Amino acid sequence: VIWLTPSAGGDGPSDPSFAPPLSKTALRLVQRNKSFEPHVLVVPAGSDVEFPNRDPFFHNVFSLFEGKRFDLGLYEAGSSRVVRFDRPGISYIFCNIHPEMSAIVITVTTPLYGASDPEGQITLPGVPFGHYVLHVWSEGMVADNTQPMTRAVPITERSPSPGRLRFPA
Repeated sequence: VIWLTPSAGGDGPSDPSFAPPLSKTALRLVQRNKSFEPHVLVVPAGSDVEFPNRDPFFHNVFSLFEGKRFDLGLYEAGSSRVVRFDRPGISYIFCNIHPEMSAIVITVTTPLYGASDPEGQITLPGVPFGHYVLHVWSEGMVADNTQPMTRAVPITERSPSPGRLRFPA
């Protein structure tokens, strides 16, 4: 997952409307076959994420990490709970009953974000020229995986892309 935020004191977009629009489609982390689908979900800050239980047994979904802290308690098959992800950060999601279940919700405050496709490609179309901080997060890429890697990147007419990023497997 990558996202761009205007750099402090730079000439990136400073308009408050630069905040990401809330999703028009329902955001869901579905519990099915003792797993969360999708495993990684990127959401704009302020978004509601639904946690429907599609398994034939109870789940207890929670997160105690830097992003959104919550505990949905025990709930049965066919029911659902909703959490508002109102602060930016990386939230690791687990089930208190099934320790093999995990997911990640990354909450961002920018409309400029994307997750890689199966080939590892990410495209962010329509990035306005300016100076940004590029945030990069990949599961398992660093020992403390609660913070993304960052670097300053200019997006200019001469350099409209931050270039290729390569990470060890």
